[in-house]
Amino acid sequence: MDPTTRRDSSGGVGPTEPMGGVMERLPRRLDAVECRVLGALLEKEQTTPEYYPLTVNALVAACNQRNNREPVTELSAGEVTAALERLRKNVLVWSSEGARSERWRHALDRRWRLTPATKSLVTLLLLRGPQTPGELRGRSERMHRFATPAEVEAALAELAAGREPLARELPRAPGQKENRWIHLAGEERPAGEAGAAAATPPAAAVRVPGQPSPPAPAPAAAAAAGGLAARLDALEARVAELERRLRGASL
Repeated sequence: MDPTTRRDSSGGVGPTEPMGGVMERLPRRLDAVECRVLGALLEKEQTTPEYYPLTVNALVAACNQRNNREPVTELSAGEVTAALERLRKNVLVWSSEGARSERWRHALDRRWRLTPATKSLVTLLLLRGPQTPGELRGRSERMHRFATPAEVEAALAELAAGREPLARELPRAPGQKENRWIHLAGEERPAGEAGAAAATPPAAAVRVPGQPSPPAPAPAAAAAAGGLAARLDALEARVAELERRLRGASL
């Protein structure tokens, strides 16, 4: 058995810290499929713990959800399994034998030193890309409730601190009211950063491994789609805020 793993009580192979020190948070730059797999595992652990850990089929479905995913993907079971095996080699996930099938869980709580607050935020960043603190607060309700915007900012600052930060704040783009944040786990670089060769393509144009490259959208259509996405995000945040106010008024 690898020195960074151990056998758990359910028969699975779980991670341990290596002799001589703590494992690095990020042993390498993760690819987009690996980021989606980790984000899906983190999300389901927090929102549907009764179904966690996940089988490969359940994880494929979680990765390819149509809601709360940017971009929407069409990953195959083979691609997800290959990503799991790569992540297992780096002790970022581990498996256990269930009654009928192998099940998978992440190994990030200690590895990334996550709290409930930072876990909810890094989950959203892995699954939905660059987001503002307001968007993160509105979307995190099912995983962790932030009482104030300041609590979101404090958790983001915690993710951005230290020798191996997991997130960072982006410079505010023209026309934006809030700065956006991104994760630093792997493949994802936003549009508009210094040195970027080109803007990030819209979700509909992002190539999914194993699928043919989609045709580039017309400029007018891309602009319309971007405007609609922004309006939906703003509406989603407003609804979440109204729900919080209604709960407070009923107490």
